[in-house]
Amino acid sequence: MNRPPMLSVDEARARLLAGAIPVQTIESVPTMEATGRVLALTQTSSINVPDHDNSSMDGYAVRAADCASGAARLRVSQRVPAGTVPTALEPGTVARIFTGAPIPPGADAIVMQELTSAEDGAVVIRHQPSAGDWVRLAGEDIRTGQEVLAAGTRLRPQETGLLASVGLAQVPVFRRVRVAVFFTGDELVMPGEPLPRGAIYNSSRFTLTSMLRELGCEVTDLGIVEDTLEATRAALRRGAIGHDLIMTSGGVSVGEEDHVKPAVEAEGRIDMWKIAMKPGKPLAFGAVRRPAQAPGTGPDEVAFIGLPGNPVSSFVCVLLFVRAFVRRMQGALDQPLRAYPMRADFQWPRPDARQEFLRARINAQGGLEIYPNQNSSVLTSTVWGDGLVDNPPRTAIAPGDTVAFLPFAELLW
Repeated sequence: MNRPPMLSVDEARARLLAGAIPVQTIESVPTMEATGRVLALTQTSSINVPDHDNSSMDGYAVRAADCASGAARLRVSQRVPAGTVPTALEPGTVARIFTGAPIPPGADAIVMQELTSAEDGAVVIRHQPSAGDWVRLAGEDIRTGQEVLAAGTRLRPQETGLLASVGLAQVPVFRRVRVAVFFTGDELVMPGEPLPRGAIYNSSRFTLTSMLRELGCEVTDLGIVEDTLEATRAALRRGAIGHDLIMTSGGVSVGEEDHVKPAVEAEGRIDMWKIAMKPGKPLAFGAVRRPAQAPGTGPDEVAFIGLPGNPVSSFVCVLLFVRAFVRRMQGALDQPLRAYPMRADFQWPRPDARQEFLRARINAQGGLEIYPNQNSSVLTSTVWGDGLVDNPPRTAIAPGDTVAFLPFAELLW
């Protein structure tokens, strides 16, 4: 029997994204609590930022023409702290001014205090300023009516700060994507429990649920599910109530103890993909029917993603596939993977026929080194590393070669 060819990473990603249905519900949340959410409507500014011409420096507001000599001695006619309203600057005088304070009418430059000296109520300006020096103009950052952020923007702290700077106390965001997760394998036990011979602690439960929460999801952890068809089907039915996505780890192969595929086939539909990548070859995608007694909860089906059981394989699959899928469901703008060209300070002489993702970190010399053991069960490599080297199929790497680097810091947001 001819086996279908393995999908490339790009093909699998495109197929997955084609099946992502964005949530539609919009919520209004305080801007203070909006970090991590996805903006549902484009926001514009009703004000100029800054609202008025102001000083970017502690010093003196002057008429540049009054200081042309480079040693002008001028009387201090007023003091202007931030938050006050100045009067017009009298000719032949200066105003003591502080950072952020409005520029007095008539003044056209700021002289920093380090270029002056005070003398009995007057100040000597030891500088020849030009009009506009150290003046922040009204609207220099944002103009009234200007688009501030586009719909689909995932809000980081800097975006919420920007929204606050134009006076927005509340912002419209899409509701969070709701994900149910469970883990298969009778060999799995939880930390704190005795570890029988042949058993392993369930690290993926901690890694994957945390990654989903970092991506802004509401996560329902259905725990470790018994390795039986009946138990797996029951977990799928629970996950189909009130969730947008069901995600599993383990049991997606076709062995006698792998029950995820037949369970999803019985409760919905599934495609089993072999992806030409290492680690993370098997991936399952499909949908589970929503129970008839759960009306009004969205589409008739809940999306399903089945990850491999090896901890590094599932970790990499979340970074490369699940993150993009969740972002699409959240209504976020498309964000292609951004690879950075960097110098390899390592050797990789025996590449695989598949696209490889090598755990790597940046060394003190600004190059990349890789973890010595790239096995898909070695979770230590994900802690040690700063990201992944995206290595094309059958590509050997020698020291000094330029490679594509995907930082974890960008893949976990």
